[in-house]
Amino acid sequence: MEPAPSHYEMIGGDAGVRSIVDRFYDLMDTAPEAVHVRALHATSLKVSREKLRLFLTGWTGGPQVYVEQYGHPMLRQRHFPFTIGAVERDEWLWCMDRALTEHPMPDDLRAYLQQRLRALADHMRNQPE
Repeated sequence: MEPAPSHYEMIGGDAGVRSIVDRFYDLMDTAPEAVHVRALHATSLKVSREKLRLFLTGWTGGPQVYVEQYGHPMLRQRHFPFTIGAVERDEWLWCMDRALTEHPMPDDLRAYLQQRLRALADHMRNQPE
C-alpha cells in the first residue's frame, strides 16, 4: 500500500509551486486590487518569488528547501518590519486565491489550502483593523 500523495505532489511538485507563485506575483505586480501589498515589496519581485516558492514547497509537504537555506521560517517575525493591516492581508489573499483557483488541483485541496493560507495571512497582520 502506497502512502497518499502530499499536497506538494498533488499540485504538481516544483513546477506546480512555481506556476502558483509566478501567477501570484504577476497578479500582485499588475492588478490594481493589490496596490497596497505590492508597495511593501522591492521593485524587483525576484527574491520574493524565490522565497515564497521555497516556503510553499516545504509547507505543502515537499522538500524543506526554505528551512535548509534560511532556517525556521519565523514568518510573523520576518514580516514584522512591514505595515500589514487588513487591507494588505486582503490584497495578498486576493492574489493567492486567484493563483490557486487558476491552478489545476482537486477542489477539496484548493479549499483546504485557501483556508490555511487565510489563517496564515491573518496571523501576519501587525496593525489593527
